[in-house]
Amino acid sequence: MIYCVEDDNSIRELMLYALRASGFSAAGFETAGAFWQGIRGEKPELVLLDIMLPDEDGISVLKKLRASPATAEIPVIMATAKGTEFDKVIGLDQGADDYLSKPFGMMEMVSRVKAVLRRSAPRTEAALLQYRNIEMNESSHRVSVSGVGVELTVKEYALLRLFLKNPGVAFTRENLLSAVWESDYQGETRTVDVHIASLRTKLKDAGEFIRTVRGVGYRLEDPT
Repeated sequence: MIYCVEDDNSIRELMLYALRASGFSAAGFETAGAFWQGIRGEKPELVLLDIMLPDEDGISVLKKLRASPATAEIPVIMATAKGTEFDKVIGLDQGADDYLSKPFGMMEMVSRVKAVLRRSAPRTEAALLQYRNIEMNESSHRVSVSGVGVELTVKEYALLRLFLKNPGVAFTRENLLSAVWESDYQGETRTVDVHIASLRTKLKDAGEFIRTVRGVGYRLEDPT
């Protein structure tokens, strides 16, 4: 949801039309008072905020947004009819993410909105699984031992991933068949032994962390 705080009805309606045509949900507010009432009901993804408003100026609204923990992270693009460097600097100093100088084109506005949303989107941290010197990046599907890349087959990767997610847990061969080869696999458990042997070889010295549990199966642990 994008909020447009603009007291000029024609400009506000044009902004809302352009945003909706670009696939955004958008709501407009003529005054700061109406905006504050709206934000209590739904927090927007971004605010397009005019500096000159009839009841409270945009800089004051921006300061209040940044002062509240509930709204401090909402991206704000300021709009000013003055077009002076002073207004731009003040807005940016107070925490505005970008600004538009009136008159501005609707395509420019939509482009600025998309750019600010991209910059403010939370970054997804790579899921990193690690045991001693073995590392697996689940985002890139890369495996390394002491920083050196290791090429694994799909099944070898799945086996290692299961061990890394459950260090110290003993898995029977049947458990591993069910988890890696799907529950309806009808092959022999010897298949697991062959893949474990290959995985150990590819991991080199780190292969010793995949321990054989006599009478049970395998688990990831330090050698004793």
